[in-house]
Amino acid sequence: MKKRRGRRKLKKDRILLLILSFLLLGFGIFYFTNNKNTKILDNTFEKKEEDSVKEYSINLIMGGDALIHDKLYNAYKIDNGYDFKPIFTYLKEYLKDYDLAYYNQETILGGSEIGLSSYPAFNSPYEVGDALIDAGFNIVSLATNHTLDRGEKAILNSINYWKDKDVLTAGSYSSFEDREEIRVKEINNIKYTMLNYTYGTNGINVPSGKEYLVNIWPCNGSNPDNDTKYQEYKEVVKKDIEKVRDKVDVLMVAMHWGVEYTHTPTSYQKDMANFLVENNVDIIIGTHPHVIMPVTWIDDTLVIYSLGNMISAQETKVDNNTTIGLLTSIKITKTVDGDNSSIRLSDLNNELIYTYYENYTNFKVIPFSNPDIKTHLSDYERLYNKYSNIVKDNDDNILVNNLT
Repeated sequence: MKKRRGRRKLKKDRILLLILSFLLLGFGIFYFTNNKNTKILDNTFEKKEEDSVKEYSINLIMGGDALIHDKLYNAYKIDNGYDFKPIFTYLKEYLKDYDLAYYNQETILGGSEIGLSSYPAFNSPYEVGDALIDAGFNIVSLATNHTLDRGEKAILNSINYWKDKDVLTAGSYSSFEDREEIRVKEINNIKYTMLNYTYGTNGINVPSGKEYLVNIWPCNGSNPDNDTKYQEYKEVVKKDIEKVRDKVDVLMVAMHWGVEYTHTPTSYQKDMANFLVENNVDIIIGTHPHVIMPVTWIDDTLVIYSLGNMISAQETKVDNNTTIGLLTSIKITKTVDGDNSSIRLSDLNNELIYTYYENYTNFKVIPFSNPDIKTHLSDYERLYNKYSNIVKDNDDNILVNNLT
């Protein structure tokens, strides 16, 4: 009997144990479910916090000098003016994915009405600007050593041409009031502007009282430390920067500087670059030498010492040095967290370009990454290696596209 009672007791114990297990399982499910819900709520809360941080980005590309010789405008004369658009067919395709595109208008667009002219005192037709806008350019520097080539009339014609275009220009103005106007543009919640200076104007004096016609940061001699006018003008540049720095996310400065046909930055270029970096400039864009110089970083500032020519008919071309230019691109990202925002430059890349022509006709600007470069430039591989090494001279990590 005891055994039997013992068996019944064991059975009861098993039933109780089974009931207890169900209770524990139910409690576990309840506990797990509540914990799971808590994690979902936590994730939702974290997501809300992440959503308060927003990012915006744009892509910027920069090209060099548009140097318009008579051989160029004679080749593109049509019945009712000029049509330069065929020159930039390849370039237009390349630029289509960029929000912002810069180039330097080396020769003044004074228009045909005052007579076109070539070296040494240039004046170019308005249709040059039409073609480059059509290609996708929307930021243009106007302060060059050729700005005063054809006097005040050409400058005012140029300013009148650009003022009704959806293009940011800098460096040349119609009055002191025009120079002091703060020009800020915005795309995808990123505000930007550009300042622009040239080292000089080929010995042509700016009319007295009309210094607004062109921004000159004078450079004379070989030692910037001993150049009084150069050092004094730093205060002008500093005030220009201070006037706009807190009004934009991205501040570019286009510098017309350096020594023509040389690939090494001068002491002036290095001093100017360091001064601009110290004053919180984001991107420094160099033009004037007509050949490529290195691209580098100084702290967080992108410094392009020279982009070379974008389009020209220069006969001074030792080993294609004036027919091979550079396109430099960068991604600009703005991060907004409440009332705070920051800018980051990333994805720096470079593309060599080649100006092809036959007997000063059929001009084409061709990126090296385009397969057609093989047809138009027989030793493109050697030239790619030579000029990409110049681009990377200050930093081996700088990227230069090649034909794949």
